[in-house]
Amino acid sequence: MRSERADDLQMSVLKSTANRELLAASDAAPSDWGALARYLSAQGMSFDPTESAHQFAGGLANRNYLLTINGQPTVFRRPPDGELPPGAHDMAREHRILSCLSHALSFVPKSLHYCGDKGVIGVPFQLIEYRPGLVVRGADMSLLQSCANASAILSETLVSTLAALHAVDARAVGLDGLGRPQGFVARAIAGWSKRGALVVGDTGARKLVDDISGWLARQRFRERPPTILHCDFKLDNLILDPATLAPVALVDWDMGTRGDPLFDLATLLSYWVEPDDPAALLQLKQMPTSLPGFWRRDDVAKRYAALTGIDLDGLPAMRVLALFKLGVVFLQLHRQFLNGAVNDARYADFAHVGEALLLLAKDIASGSTKGI
Repeated sequence: MRSERADDLQMSVLKSTANRELLAASDAAPSDWGALARYLSAQGMSFDPTESAHQFAGGLANRNYLLTINGQPTVFRRPPDGELPPGAHDMAREHRILSCLSHALSFVPKSLHYCGDKGVIGVPFQLIEYRPGLVVRGADMSLLQSCANASAILSETLVSTLAALHAVDARAVGLDGLGRPQGFVARAIAGWSKRGALVVGDTGARKLVDDISGWLARQRFRERPPTILHCDFKLDNLILDPATLAPVALVDWDMGTRGDPLFDLATLLSYWVEPDDPAALLQLKQMPTSLPGFWRRDDVAKRYAALTGIDLDGLPAMRVLALFKLGVVFLQLHRQFLNGAVNDARYADFAHVGEALLLLAKDIASGSTKGI
């Protein structure tokens, strides 16, 4: 039974989180709310466009807003403006995954509606169930100062949540046709190599991309039984119960698919920074794992193996792929900044971050830096 103190803590943290997670209405990126209201009315849903639309803080790509639809708080989610990288920001894919997976996992929110007609507001969009909670962004643990074991609890929460996702029977939830799991890793290598070459063009980083791509193509990855993959599993994509730090919602599913489960684990480990890591990782600041009390990457991998029974053969090479992907993503985000699709000042240094991650991937591939 929850104590009154735990309930008071949860309420105070939720209020604080709400203030931190929502930008002021005047800061919300513009959208055609009138057109949205007319479309929703035709679908039997009510939305008053004169009410404030608050954009959620954080996030580096898709835009998320808190709206009131049919009298209920609802997340409105849409991709960014401008030319988008192939395969990214797929609202239709995300809607399909959430619609099926929310019946199997309590921490997957429901997708309430999807619109693929760009004629409505210029881009596809979806409406998603709103789940309030705590989001830990970057290295900021200030909201959890009163929880002495927060770092260890978060470490376990991340691993056990990923293990629970990978335990879902895709056929049982209607997702057995999701993606093309056979040859998944080879296609991932080819796909991210192509995206890397496109984003760097003929710059000095082209040889770096080619070297990593060639090394990855020469590796022999074991074919494992596929699982449902999130493909960007990290701490700030989890909304947490402030009292227990249990997962309330796992969000950001637009790249979800089926494939080798180690790809998700390697993705998590690509964000998992340790205090003695190279500068390229320390400046990433995507998760607070360099702070005292968090597990080491090796502990994460071993706990995952214990929970799932999945062997870890080839994990260091898979982490090279994950870091390669992450470096390319940062370069793509910087390209959006240069093209004017986004004006967030955080993007200005992303080219440096992306190239540093590519260098780290190459160092791990060469053996000069530890793989896990």
